[in-house]
Amino acid sequence: MNAAIGDETAGLAAMLAEARRVVVFTGAGISTESGIPDFRSPGGIWTRMAPIDFQDFVASAEMRREAWRRRFAMEESFAAARPNAGHMAVASLVARGKASHVITQNIDNLHQDSGVPDDKVIEIHGNTRYAKCLDCGTRMELAPIRAHFEAHGDPPDCAACGGIVKTATISFGQAMPELEMARAQAATLAADLFLVLGSSLVVYPAAGFPLMARRNGARLVIVNREPTDQDEIASLVIRRSIGETMAAAVAQ
Repeated sequence: MNAAIGDETAGLAAMLAEARRVVVFTGAGISTESGIPDFRSPGGIWTRMAPIDFQDFVASAEMRREAWRRRFAMEESFAAARPNAGHMAVASLVARGKASHVITQNIDNLHQDSGVPDDKVIEIHGNTRYAKCLDCGTRMELAPIRAHFEAHGDPPDCAACGGIVKTATISFGQAMPELEMARAQAATLAADLFLVLGSSLVVYPAAGFPLMARRNGARLVIVNREPTDQDEIASLVIRRSIGETMAAAVAQ
């Protein structure tokens, strides 16, 4: 480890040690280290095919079929992904009582897979590992939906109410989840250290939480390979691998 890397890691380790209530905020960058493709970045999935708007999904059976076709085409990537060193370091901070919550933009369930309890993970963009009825909220697992889709070419309607079934993610044009946004705000305002891992901080309202934390007096640390618009207000910026950086900082 060279001196610059050592200094940055030592600085992060010191801030973690001094903090009483850390909130971790994660974006795509932590999951790309587990092999999950980045949707938004240049060369990402959404530069090759436009995302399907929520209103189009609801209005069009053809759009629903295409959305499910894309989701099942991604299944191998999601199924093969495992928590990496960054996820495990975050889980360690939660287990030690150092971090109160993980606010995540990711939809891959990897924080839960790493051992972070469900009630400590705030998923502001939802979760792609299961589905929900848009009308009654009934949860449905993906395996039977995929079997029906492959047999009939359409996803099944909700068995409880006949409503439209969609992955439990937040699509473009879909309202943000009110409960999760309220939980994220409460956690942010209670933090004295807000740690951003792998987010470009360009997608709002999610990117508003680091700003909220900083304005409320918390220290802000950003670990991201590329610059962000909030680097100038951060207490510390590290542009290196999340897994390597977090594993070293938590071990100190």
